Parts: sequence; C-alpha cells; structure tokens
Amino acid sequence: MEKNVSKLLNAQINAEFYSAYLYLDFANYYESKGLEGFANWYELQAREEQDHAMLMYHFMHNNGEKVTLEQVDKPDKVFNSLMDPLTAGLEHEKYVTSLIHEIYAAAQGVNDFRTLQFLDWFVKEQGEEEKNASDLITKMELFGSDPKGLYMLDNELKSRVYSAPSLVL
Repeated sequence: MEKNVSKLLNAQINAEFYSAYLYLDFANYYESKGLEGFANWYELQAREEQDHAMLMYHFMHNNGEKVTLEQVDKPDKVFNSLMDPLTAGLEHEKYVTSLIHEIYAAAQGVNDFRTLQFLDWFVKEQGEEEKNASDLITKMELFGSDPKGLYMLDNELKSRVYSAPSLVL
C-alpha cells in the first residue's frame, strides 16, 4: 500500500473513534433531557462508528500495514437546544464524507484497486449517514416543537436496533 494511502486510512481509524465519542456526547446530552429515544439513536451511531474504525483497522492489518492509534479528542460541542446535536451531526457526517473522498482520491491516484474496492462501501455508507442525519433534522423541524410530536419521535428513535455492518475484508 502506498504510504500516503496508508497514512490517510490510519488517520481515518482515529477519526471514526472520534465520531463515536462525539455521538456518545450527543447521547449523553439527550439522556440528560429525558429523551431516551434520541439517546438510543446516538448510542447506536457510536457503536456503528466504532465498527467502521475496526473495519479499517482489520483492512490495514490484512494488507500488512501498521496501525497507529492516536489520542481521541474530547468532543467540544456546546448544545443550547434539542436541535443543536442534530445539526452538528449532519455537519460532522459531511466532514467524514470529505475525509473518505480524500482517501479514495489518493488510492485512485496510485491505482490502489484493493483500497478503492474497500472504500466503495464507505462511500455508499456516508451517503446513507448524511441522509439519516438530514432526515432527523426534518423530523425535528416538523414535530419537535410540539410536545406530543416530540414524544412520538422520541419513541420512534427508541425502537432503533443495532445492525453490525457486513463488509468482507
């Protein structure tokens, strides 16, 4: 694997772990507001991000690359409304998409077809992540200002269950 591609993948592992921390912080915020469904949604998002990191971790090892784990930064977002984590989540997913695209472009530039094939799943996944984040914002805009609507939305989010990604390395 070309050095820059390896470096970017390694950095992405750490970025995925940061995403997990960030989403746990969102869950923590919603838990403190009594919104267990929103907390559940973000707890599961955190698990998903950890799995993304582990997929990359195993991909690197399976390709003879060394993984260096860096310190995971503490999330620093301040929330003043129930909408704040949702908008921060969409912003963050767009940022992660840009990181995946950067790795993809680097791999494409050196004809690293194995990495490109691996990253295809992440490109698709990021599209889904951005849509999910955007849909949550839309639902909150529609129902969040009405206590009954917020209650129903929270219950909808409480029913989400975790499904681990199935990506063959």
